[in-house]
Amino acid sequence: MKTTTRLLAVLAGTTLLTQAAAAQEKQLNALVWCDHTDEALIKPFEDKFGMKVNLKEYEGTGAALSLIEQSQPGDWDVLVVDGIDVPRVVEAGILGPLPTDQLPYDSLFPELVMEENHVIDGKTYAISEKFGYNTVSYNSAVISPDDLADMTRLWSDKAPGSIAVYDYYLPVIGMVAKGLGLHTDEITMEDLPAIEEALMKLKDNASLVGEVVASQTAIATGEVDILFGGGEWVTAGLTADLPDLDWLIPEQGAVRWSQSIGVFADSKQPDLAVEFVKHVLSPAGQAALATSSCYWAMPANSMAGAMMTDAQKDALRWDQQTDYLNKTELYPAPDAELDAAMQDVWTRFLAR
Repeated sequence: MKTTTRLLAVLAGTTLLTQAAAAQEKQLNALVWCDHTDEALIKPFEDKFGMKVNLKEYEGTGAALSLIEQSQPGDWDVLVVDGIDVPRVVEAGILGPLPTDQLPYDSLFPELVMEENHVIDGKTYAISEKFGYNTVSYNSAVISPDDLADMTRLWSDKAPGSIAVYDYYLPVIGMVAKGLGLHTDEITMEDLPAIEEALMKLKDNASLVGEVVASQTAIATGEVDILFGGGEWVTAGLTADLPDLDWLIPEQGAVRWSQSIGVFADSKQPDLAVEFVKHVLSPAGQAALATSSCYWAMPANSMAGAMMTDAQKDALRWDQQTDYLNKTELYPAPDAELDAAMQDVWTRFLAR
């Protein structure tokens, strides 16, 4: 009897250990931008699969690469990354191919398919999940939109108000290039002197150069009237409380950012990771992502509109997206030499 009792105890203990190990295994590790940390996006997935999503927030592809380099193979399952940087991370062997037949390509905004970025040697490694614009945000109680129609006014002697500049060299250099009549994918070393001259004049007119929180806070509190490099990601989530905050795309255009999501090539749970990608790309997931507390922006899946309120869509200018997509171009995607030169320009801009 005692032997039987001990055997049952051992079996029960083994069962508990097995269950604990299974529970521990059923976790997903995702390296993401801050807009993925809302429970409205994550909890439905966790509840559906009875597991935990561990999120590590980062800002900037360089920071992600550094974190990955410090990790062991298999530590990560899902990566959110700037759309223009997908070829870079694929070349580094970080992302694996996606099962395209399981993803909602037919309902993506056409400009967000981005085959030139996501498809390499015939295989698809990422899919767009959210997009928006680096353009000009402003306080409409102080500034007229007519004063901002010509972007070059912001680096002229007739700048219309107090200005902050978003501290990220690629979109701001891209915006200045657009203001000078250049295409973001055609910027060369020869264009940098003219771009730098305009940047320096912009810096002379600016009272602040700040990252996401600092620049958003500056315009929200009235410290500045204009945010160069802003957009819906700054103002859309604030309009309910601060209805005077607005944004526009100048007549010269602006730059468009898009974020993509993919699965790590060495993920230990690739099937579950794909399910997470499918969840984020679903209409409900997209609506939650679009209106994240961190920042609002347009969902890549046009079907998300059915899951959003009219007020949410109005704040994101849902009905004007065709026009905006036509007026904007993706961030510059410079090669290593041009990128280093752009960063040198930005360093001088910040030091001015």
